[in-house]
Amino acid sequence: MTRRRSAAGAALAALALASAALLTACGPAADKTGGTGGDDAQVQQMQQKVDAADSAAAQADENAGQDN
Repeated sequence: MTRRRSAAGAALAALALASAALLTACGPAADKTGGTGGDDAQVQQMQQKVDAADSAAAQADENAGQDN
């Protein structure tokens, strides 16, 4: 049961991080830069964070599946 909650927590964390990335890309910075969503370096950093969270969630799901 604990591992299932851990996998659910990891998936929830990935969703929260992805949501934050979307909100950041669509926030006030997008308006100030003509709608481009900020500089490319910041967008790449956020994408890397989202990818890392997705990988962690997938790994947690795999681990939970192996334990059951």
